[in-house]
Amino acid sequence: MSSSIFSSVVLFFFLFTIPYIQSQPIAPAPTTETSPINLTAILETGHQFTTLIRLLNTTQVGFQVSVQLNSSDQGMTIFAPTDNAFNNLKPGTLNSLTYQQQIQLMLYHIIPKYYSLSDLLLASNPIRTQATGYEGGVFGLNFTGQAQSNQVNVSTGVVETRINNALRQQFPLAVYVVDSVLLPEELFGTKTTPTGAPAPKSTTSSSDADSPAGDDEHKSAGSSMKKTSLRIVLGFALFCCSVIYIS
Repeated sequence: MSSSIFSSVVLFFFLFTIPYIQSQPIAPAPTTETSPINLTAILETGHQFTTLIRLLNTTQVGFQVSVQLNSSDQGMTIFAPTDNAFNNLKPGTLNSLTYQQQIQLMLYHIIPKYYSLSDLLLASNPIRTQATGYEGGVFGLNFTGQAQSNQVNVSTGVVETRINNALRQQFPLAVYVVDSVLLPEELFGTKTTPTGAPAPKSTTSSSDADSPAGDDEHKSAGSSMKKTSLRIVLGFALFCCSVIYIS
């Protein structure tokens, strides 16, 4: 009798609890939301990138970086010159650049792919930057160093500097501190005269003597000298005749 009562209780429990459990909504699995990467906020943590932040804003390159960072699967590598690096430039360097050239300068500090320090040493030089292709220029960066000590140097062909430390080194963004502004050779390299350029013409040349005008001048000069000589001879002859006649 007791076993039948127990069985009835168990059956009653399942009949009333199972439909209730099935009717409850299933909570969705928690999702991790990643906030957009803010390059300006990262630079501000370093407390020595005021000039760089200003240039990124005035050229709109900072906005371009934010859009590309949060839409690309390649990531980005950015080289951040300190305020001292900009102060060490020759006076008037930035002001001598056009607005378009300032954009190119900022884009030259950005590689459109994520690189760790060791990756930079393994990549083949030159590595293209965001400025690559502007007006047909290469705008590439060359990297040398020792992988064992994580010492990496970056060269532009105009300046060479060492990568000091990383403000951030986590995909999709790496931000490396440099003590020099990376000046691209396309904007700051020595300008030379193109090979095969015609030499400037001299104002005087030996060919002038062989020209028809030169011949005429020589003939005219010779004729004048002959006339002068003839006048002298005639004058001397008349003088002699007058002396003889008087005597």
